Amino acid sequence: MLKDLDSQYVLPTYARQNVSFVSGKNALLTDSEGKEYIDFTSGIGVVSVGHGNERLSRAICDQVSRIIHISNLYLIAPQAACAKRIVEQSGYDMKCFFANSGAEANEGAIKIARKYGEVDGSVKRYKIITLEHSFHGRTITALKATGQEAMHNYFGPFPDGFVYASSIDEIEGLIDDHTVAVMIELVQGEGGVQPLDREKVQALAAMLKRRDILLMVDEVQTGIYRTGEFLASNLYNIEPDVITMAKGLGGGVPIGVVMTSKKDIFAPGDHGSTFGGNYLSTSAASAVLDILEEYKQSGELDKAFLYFEKALTKFYEAHTDLFTASVGFGMMRGLRAKDAATLAAVINNAREAGVMVLKAGRNTLRLLPPLTITKEEIDEGFARLEKAVAAL
Repeated sequence: MLKDLDSQYVLPTYARQNVSFVSGKNALLTDSEGKEYIDFTSGIGVVSVGHGNERLSRAICDQVSRIIHISNLYLIAPQAACAKRIVEQSGYDMKCFFANSGAEANEGAIKIARKYGEVDGSVKRYKIITLEHSFHGRTITALKATGQEAMHNYFGPFPDGFVYASSIDEIEGLIDDHTVAVMIELVQGEGGVQPLDREKVQALAAMLKRRDILLMVDEVQTGIYRTGEFLASNLYNIEPDVITMAKGLGGGVPIGVVMTSKKDIFAPGDHGSTFGGNYLSTSAASAVLDILEEYKQSGELDKAFLYFEKALTKFYEAHTDLFTASVGFGMMRGLRAKDAATLAAVINNAREAGVMVLKAGRNTLRLLPPLTITKEEIDEGFARLEKAVAAL
């Protein structure tokens, strides 16, 4: 059996649910037993254009039939084209470096900050302030940047230079002569779908600019239209110095990118990636960008967001005995469960009822559907969630 095979040969880093999917179409998944599910997770915000998207599949197959990978020692046409699309859709005057994941993108951001802080004849600036409950990745340095102490167990010693603010209000008071950057998520994902206050973020951005401290925004989960605009930074009306993206950019193909307005910060040899930005991943990303830009410009994406929000609000208001708040925006949403036991029961029952949902933070039911989810799929998903809570 698959469960036994997995148990015997795969390291147990995930508490896996005993279900295996074999096919999907947009927000509908089918498991190995033939059972169908509405997917309100999109692979943790990755499958942005839905499962089995034909345009994305054609782009991938076309590229695979010619070249999958060469290396960054040579010019890569799809990479350059993808970078152009990302910069243009972002609205920022930046350049891109491609990696393979969000954690790698954040590693690149940290290296940009550390090099920016290296000024000849002056004090070395190396400290980076992040927020408590943040999540920036699983590599050693990105893990240390993550403001969750429980995640730091076992894996030290860590690189020095990370300082955690309990809130955005505390950041300015933590700045000293060695501070080079502040890294934030505009909506904390793993931390519990926690949006930051827009006016406070704008004030922070202005203060950091006055003090020549980099503002780095981790958009690994919020980027690529997840919150309504191409980037949450656009929604907050700020101009970061560094932005990282991954997840929804490749539609399921692994890719990460760090982009920065400090266009000359890296010289050849300062950074690199064997697989980053190869023919396959950037061709896939360009197809995703094409699909979602058209979807946004047509008005259909905003309509889908409004419909999902309306359905979520109706569900929440009917179950305030189970949930204490509805949080987030776009299609990055959460419901605060009244306690951990209730959350665990809802997630388990939801799977039995045929709708996939996620946990975030200590007590948040997280919903990250494909951005292309249809009204019919939204209706069916919430109907199945109703069955799940009715069974409590």
